[in-house]
Formats: sequence, C-alpha cells, structure tokens
Amino acid sequence: MAPELRHLRYLIAVAEHGNFTRAAEDLRISQPTLSQQIKQLERAVGVQLLDRSGRSVRLTDAGEAYVHYARRALRDLSAAERAVFDVADLSRGNLRLAATPTFTAYLIGPLIAEMHARHPGITLDIKEMTQDRIESGLLADELDLGIAFCDHYLPGIGGTALFVETLSLVVSAHDSDGEHLRPMPARDLATRRLALLSGEFATRGHIDAYFRRQGVSPRIVVEANSVQALIEIVQRGSAATVLPDAVTHDHPGLSPIPLAPALPTRTVTLLRRENAYQSAAARAFSAVIGDHVRARGYAPA
Repeated sequence: MAPELRHLRYLIAVAEHGNFTRAAEDLRISQPTLSQQIKQLERAVGVQLLDRSGRSVRLTDAGEAYVHYARRALRDLSAAERAVFDVADLSRGNLRLAATPTFTAYLIGPLIAEMHARHPGITLDIKEMTQDRIESGLLADELDLGIAFCDHYLPGIGGTALFVETLSLVVSAHDSDGEHLRPMPARDLATRRLALLSGEFATRGHIDAYFRRQGVSPRIVVEANSVQALIEIVQRGSAATVLPDAVTHDHPGLSPIPLAPALPTRTVTLLRRENAYQSAAARAFSAVIGDHVRARGYAPA
C-alpha cells in the first residue's frame, strides 16, 4: 500500500505534538484511528518512523528523514493547488504578507489601500512579526511575501531591495525651537529623555548599536512595543525618540533633528522564497509597492 497524503499529515502532527492524544485532538480524529494510520504508514515504508518507548513520542532517525520530505511534499502540493486556482486577471485570489513592526506605522496602510483600489477581489492576510519569523514563514510556505531589511538571509530566501530608510531623533514640533536646522552632536543624546521601542524590535537593536559606537549612555525613560505609542508620547512633549523619517513626515506634530554623525541607514527589502511559485496576487503586490516607493520619492536602494 502506497502512503497517502493523510498519512503524511498524521505523522507530522504526531512529530510536532510529541503525543498521540494531542495530535489526534488537533486532527479531530480518535487516538486509535491515528495510531492505526501511523502503523499503516510504517508498514508501507518498511521502517519504524516513531520511537514510542519514552514519555513522549519522538521521530526515529528514519522518521526525521521521512518527515523532511513529507513537509516538502505537502508544501509543494499546497503551492500547486494555489497555482491551479490562481486567476491571472486578479478577479480573485489571496496574498499572505508579513512585515516587521515599524512598517505598520507608515508603509502597510497605504499599500493595502492601493492594492484594494487596483484589485478589490484579492484578499490580504497581513501579519506583523520579526524578520527571523518572516523568513521561517516563507520557507514553510506560510507566507508569500515579507517586508523587512537587507540582511544575511536564511538559505532559500531571496530579497529585492526597495528603498533606503533613514532615521532621526524626533521631538514634538512645538518644542523643536529650530533645532532641526542644524545637526545635533551624538554626545548630546545623553542629556535627552528618550522614549524608545522595546528590545524585541530590530529598530531598537539598530539604535542601541549606534549608541555604543558613539559612546553614549542614553537616558531611557520609556520603552514601548508600539510606534503609535511613541508618537503620542513625543507629540505631547514629554520625551524624544528615534523613528524612521517616513513616519515623521506623515505626522506634522513631530519634528526630526538630524544627528552628527547620522544614524546608519537601512535597506528595506521585499522577501520571498527562492524558486517558489509567485501567484498573480504576489506579482501585483510587487508592482504596487514599486509604484508606491517611486511616488513617495523614497531614497532608492
């Protein structure tokens, strides 16, 4: 008997849960049925795939090898199904997109609005996550595209450079007193009360690295996991922050102050899995983001 697709899904579920009971609950089948199906698979391939001797169920060496290809087979089948249902005229379709958090403050909204205006039949599934999770999601075929930064990608990930993102110190427009006309020495940051993104943001790591290079010990009075929260805090004049200039430009209540030396720039990149099928919706979104970057006059990469 040749293995069937359900056998592959069942084996992967047991491997992920390490337990037949939880896997059966997740699959919505009975535990005896699941056990029987796994035994059928093991008989079909002629080797033991699961080690049931411990407190948890684990893959054998043969099982590890088999699951690797089982995941690939299911991923490729999913891509094939999307290809079959992909409509080139974009009257319907779905796009799974993820972006690192700061992009939700200035980029994602306009892109979604333009995509819906051009292709109202396309459904968008938008997620906010860290770059490492975006890359893993692309490799697992859980995402079609990701917006992040140029970096050392995981094997199998490719990127198209979109534009160069610049950052500045940002204060309330009411409190700038013309400071934006001249760069502020980096050492003066030590005298500022700062509200910064929390440590899980890549932008915060970028800022902290700059502080270290300049020998600055910042006075951080607020850490927030939301760009919008920082905008509210700064507009009320209680602290300064560091944000992408594109965010500042969209908020007249904020005023940027250039630093000397300037904060390093970053290259914003559209990520995809190399050699993966690109749906009509993904190709259309790539065109939308390219047009948006040119229309806004972002610095070319």
